Amino acid sequence: MRLGYSVGYWAAGPPAGAAEAVAAADELGLDSVWTAEAYGSDALTPLAWWGARTRRVRLGTAVAQMAARTPTATAMAALTLDHLSGGRFVLGLGASGPQVVEGWYGQPYPRPLARTREYVDVVRQVLRRAEPVRLDGEFFQLPLRGGTGQGKPLRATVHPLRADLPIHLAAEGPRNTELAAEIADGWLPAFFSPRLDAEYAARLRAGFARRTANLSPATAFEVSAGVPVSLAEDVEPAADALRPNLALYIGGMGSATTNFHREAIERLGHEAACAEVARRWAAGDKAGAAAAVPTELVLDVALAGNPAQLREQLAAWERSVVTTLILQTDPRALRAVVAGLRG
Repeated sequence: MRLGYSVGYWAAGPPAGAAEAVAAADELGLDSVWTAEAYGSDALTPLAWWGARTRRVRLGTAVAQMAARTPTATAMAALTLDHLSGGRFVLGLGASGPQVVEGWYGQPYPRPLARTREYVDVVRQVLRRAEPVRLDGEFFQLPLRGGTGQGKPLRATVHPLRADLPIHLAAEGPRNTELAAEIADGWLPAFFSPRLDAEYAARLRAGFARRTANLSPATAFEVSAGVPVSLAEDVEPAADALRPNLALYIGGMGSATTNFHREAIERLGHEAACAEVARRWAAGDKAGAAAAVPTELVLDVALAGNPAQLREQLAAWERSVVTTLILQTDPRALRAVVAGLRG
């Protein structure tokens, strides 16, 4: 199994030690470095800035929000970064949720899977550069339907370095996981648990069955799972460091009626715990919400403990469909975490 590193989201500013961690990931021989965006820092600028100090590691977005850019603008950024990095860019895309898409980007959210199909279609047309881009879709029209009538199909002036630049899709639910296997080159799961590996594998097989011949083979499909990792003298203190962030995703993300992260964790069998965490979070008791996250839940979706315990927990991930473990940890702890996992 390959290892990657996630810079993740910024808080009030750039994460302390992030630039050094990205350089360390390259030095340590990690497979990839990933950035993220929601409604603060963007995913592309830090990847280009910090990635300029690297030479070998792949550079990916996990994820670039589809609502943030038109598909052609995303394709332009992808082909640009791929050229500048010498063919090391991975385009990870995500649909996000209605709270962010409608509240921050001012874009409609309904039918995200159908919208994703059209979006990826346009990006692939740009990258293949076989002919001018055309799409008369429900969500995207190139040229625009009902415009001035002066729009014309265009082809990128820049020749992409790779027509098959990999596109990965972030997905948490069953249907969009299948969609990733059908139209993308990789899946970026959140809150993956090795316990449900057979179920994930079945979803991927269902998507592969609908995969077209012009895509990369299913045998080359990647599953790059973001996994929180906490290194400490034992499981409990390590888990304590992860509980607040899990409580945030369970109780503080999404809206009162739509929280895809909580739903993913509930599918692991933690409905009662999620309800209690969400109740305390809604009451303003963030510390209590964190305390209500059971250790069993933490260990379902994360690695926590001393080096020997991390390696023992890692074994289940190595037997799963995951091909790359994207480490989500404090940038300043990356070297120690990688050393602990490698033994």
